[in-house]
Amino acid sequence: MIFDFRLQVFQTVALKLSFTKAAAELFITQPAVTRHIRELEKQLNMALFVRNGNHISLTSAGNVLLKHTAKIFEIYLLIENDLAQLSDGLRGNLRIGASTTLAQTFMPKILALFKAAYPEIIFTFTRGNTESITQLVIDGKIDVAMVEGQMHYPQINYEKFSDDELVLVTKSDNPLAQKGEIVPHQLLDLQLVLREHGSGTLDVISKALSEAGISLKDLKIELQLESNVSIKQYLLHSEAAAFLSMQTIIGELKRNELSIVDVKGIEMFRTFQFIQLHGRTSKVIESFKLFCRGHINI
Repeated sequence: MIFDFRLQVFQTVALKLSFTKAAAELFITQPAVTRHIRELEKQLNMALFVRNGNHISLTSAGNVLLKHTAKIFEIYLLIENDLAQLSDGLRGNLRIGASTTLAQTFMPKILALFKAAYPEIIFTFTRGNTESITQLVIDGKIDVAMVEGQMHYPQINYEKFSDDELVLVTKSDNPLAQKGEIVPHQLLDLQLVLREHGSGTLDVISKALSEAGISLKDLKIELQLESNVSIKQYLLHSEAAAFLSMQTIIGELKRNELSIVDVKGIEMFRTFQFIQLHGRTSKVIESFKLFCRGHINI
């Protein structure tokens, strides 16, 4: 389904009348929920909620917006269905790539749906960290890819796909999980597991910590692993903590295996991007990107 995630956040808060419950249902942090609502109110230039201590209620503007959200989402579904009809007759070859986080979360589902919708398109799929996938695009070995990270090359066209949040997590029975929140300097006392060098995730973590006056070399890095799956399994059997994408820990949060620990004053957001060489596009590539946008739920 294609929709503004911020609008979904509003609808969830409006129906739950709780920022905490909305955060749990959407699998994002409570500060993230607050920020989305604040930015939406800023866009509309009016308050959507009345805040009274721990209780909230809808304003008149909030009630008006809530009335229309269901209709808006119905229209998005109609758009998705109409776009699906455009798949008839589209054929060709496509070489797709994705960085590790996307390859482990979003891509398995999207590839299966894409194959069903476009049976005449023959595609291959390659995964790797952001650096390696970007190099394959530069070398002309991948037509289009989805990556995260801070790298920018002049020969590559970057196009925003979606946003993602990184959070600090540890196993739920770790004493750290009971704290719920720590301050930045407490990170220096934790045993941390990080992604490998060349990972877009590591780039985002490094930049966010640097803005808080913390360098990676100051951290107690217990281990560096090449996939989020490996990191999650490691955390479940250790006292360490790690920064992971919200998209990679939904199952563990539901099963109460991992818990989020907020780091006061530090927010880690990144943009997932489509990348392809400038001037290298086709109807097949554009259809794939459109299809991805129509089915993303991040």
